[in-house]
Amino acid sequence: MTLKALGLNCTLTRSPKPSSTQKLLDQLLESLRNHGVEVDAQRVVDLDIKPGVSHDEGPGDEWPGLRRRLMEADILAIATPIWLGQPSSIAKRVLERMDAILGDIGEDGRYPTSGKVAVVAVVGNEDGAHHVSAEIYQALADLGFTIPAGSPVYWVGEAMGSTDYVDLERTPDAVTRSLRTLSTNAAHLAGVLKASNYPAPK
Repeated sequence: MTLKALGLNCTLTRSPKPSSTQKLLDQLLESLRNHGVEVDAQRVVDLDIKPGVSHDEGPGDEWPGLRRRLMEADILAIATPIWLGQPSSIAKRVLERMDAILGDIGEDGRYPTSGKVAVVAVVGNEDGAHHVSAEIYQALADLGFTIPAGSPVYWVGEAMGSTDYVDLERTPDAVTRSLRTLSTNAAHLAGVLKASNYPAPK
């Protein structure tokens, strides 16, 4: 049984510029790969994702293609920086577009995301990692995703400091431990749900 993961980097920085969020996401995806998970990633800001809450917002909207990749994945990883204590506007755009899933409940009473696992990675130079992950996890739970134990993974540097995560020469031990725990639990949970999905509501 092959599991697939899609990582969405919700940085505000376009490619190919360095991104602390990309570094943490890459580490998370590599940790998932160690569990035999096939991984894919997208820096969302490089795409033209139109504002809206439907699956397709018309000409030029690149969300439909990204949504297909999302729906093919067993594990969704959303990685975001912290700005003013909040998830990035790109992360919020992704969640807004995923709102359309709420209208996709099947005849069996389940969302198409039933059985999919979601994990979050947060990075920044200010407080707010728990707040940011809580916002994203709540939205993803509402959309039918399952959240594994031991998450999220995050790094928060010195407040108003000048060192970014991408500048670190060595990954802190606490982050490494969190990456291992989160990837292990996510891969295990995704495998369990793929083998035996939630039953239809009675």
